[in-house]
Amino acid sequence: MWSIIEAAGWPIWTIVAASIVSLAIILERLYSLRQSLVAPSGLLAQTLDAYRRHGADSEALRQMAGASPLGQILSAGLRNADGSREVMKEAIEDEGRLVLFQLERFLTTLGSIAAMAPLLGLLGTVVGMIELFGSQTPTGANPHVLAHGISVALYNTAFGLIVAIPSMMFYRYFRAKVDALLVEMESQAVRLVEVIHGDRRQG
Repeated sequence: MWSIIEAAGWPIWTIVAASIVSLAIILERLYSLRQSLVAPSGLLAQTLDAYRRHGADSEALRQMAGASPLGQILSAGLRNADGSREVMKEAIEDEGRLVLFQLERFLTTLGSIAAMAPLLGLLGTVVGMIELFGSQTPTGANPHVLAHGISVALYNTAFGLIVAIPSMMFYRYFRAKVDALLVEMESQAVRLVEVIHGDRRQG
């Protein structure tokens, strides 16, 4: 692998750096966007039980708000449970925008890497072609420089695609995951409003 990187020339280091950042984001988002961390099952029932036992300012609700994004949204709604349905919904929506920002953390960077990696590969290709044409002399081409220019061009193109393809796949996957989590949390928040205002039984 090291010999390939050396053969690819200096442009490959930009792609290597992009791959490291992409891998770090993918691992972090795989951990952070787990269902059990974002919207744990049974949290709505636990939140309502804590609210009925101790009120909206209880320590249990504060702990739930800090434990998961869904708990954060539900707690925001319960802090305004004494107000009208509209006030409670507005509080949930405001908190939901903050949660969305947290869930989409680093995704823009991942998408940028997916779009940028082929361009970095193209940059390496151009550098390789420049070396290739620079090796031409009136007496003919230097075979060593000619081979080096071709290797720089091909390796950079290949590495750019190797980084871009999984980055784009995970970017799309995480976007779909965030959308699914938002739908789930919205459903739980609607149920919370309906239960608090007596339009629906808990369950």
